[in-house]
Amino acid sequence: MGLHHTQLDPDLLARFRKGAVIPAHPLALDADRQFDRRRQRALTRYYVDAGVGGLAVGVHTTQFAIRDHGLYAPVLSAAVEDSQAWSERKLFMIAGICGQTEQAVAEARTAVDLGYHAGLVSLAAMKDADTNRLIAHCERIAEEIPIIGFYLQTAVGGIELPVDFWTRFAAIDNVIGIKVAPFNRYRTLDVVRGVAAAGAEERVTLYTGNDDHIVLDLLTPFQVRRDGETVTLRFRGGLLGHWSVWTHSAVQLLEGIHAVVDSGQAPTPDLLALDSRVTDCNAAFFDAANGFGGVIAGCHEVLRRQGLLEGLWCLDPDEGLGDGQAAEIDRVYAEHPDLSDDAFVQDNLERWLS
Repeated sequence: MGLHHTQLDPDLLARFRKGAVIPAHPLALDADRQFDRRRQRALTRYYVDAGVGGLAVGVHTTQFAIRDHGLYAPVLSAAVEDSQAWSERKLFMIAGICGQTEQAVAEARTAVDLGYHAGLVSLAAMKDADTNRLIAHCERIAEEIPIIGFYLQTAVGGIELPVDFWTRFAAIDNVIGIKVAPFNRYRTLDVVRGVAAAGAEERVTLYTGNDDHIVLDLLTPFQVRRDGETVTLRFRGGLLGHWSVWTHSAVQLLEGIHAVVDSGQAPTPDLLALDSRVTDCNAAFFDAANGFGGVIAGCHEVLRRQGLLEGLWCLDPDEGLGDGQAAEIDRVYAEHPDLSDDAFVQDNLERWLS
């Protein structure tokens, strides 16, 4: 038997369940598209100092292709090493887990060996599998590491997953959370209904991955009827590619949302209006106008402008900014300057790069 959630540091698990900013960690490359260890370290230091509660590494924003370049273990190891060397504050470390069952189990074991606390399970490689096979796959991975479900949007390789899948998934004992990222309100509700049907809402923490609907996901109480009673579920944090940029501001945003939710007061109009403003920024960063073709490069561009990355390079030389995307990023910078954290980065950049 591998790592079970009951073996995790109780305080660390409690912080995950309270809800945190968990950026999807990008991959720093140099002009030769080789792993840029110095700038990767700077990114991790940035996230630590921004106040994140955890890091997700080896996920879509890190580029799934790291596995084809022998970088899976080195990149995961770097994040643990760099975060622990930079601060005594522990982060909740989440490893991306992909592929068919044999590969996924191997990645889970690697993650546990490197000190990760959970695995974010992508099912994109199993498009032809039925629900029974998908659940068996997840159960096998859960024997190695606590797992977090991942409803990845179909535009970037995800598959549709019905309520029955999420009910059975949430019933797996070593499931601790779900990143809900279908970019679709109906499918988001399918996840909520599934967790409620499994009676797993105390064990399974919902994290928004809907980068197009971050603020309202975090503010909305989701009510589901179960056995004649109303069950309320909430998204507690965000595990987001969007939060790989302007991260210090994201931490402040989530703290403000938690304060409002915990007080029981109604959110102000200005707070509600942040949903459309953040989504506007996300449309530029994620290249929504071009079907998300520049989703990773767009985040790289923001980090490049701040000086954290040297360039936009991805492992795939054909992957870059979409048509008009740079102008869109210019626009949201001009229209939403209060959402950026450029001043925070500039005050610390030299130290992070040292």
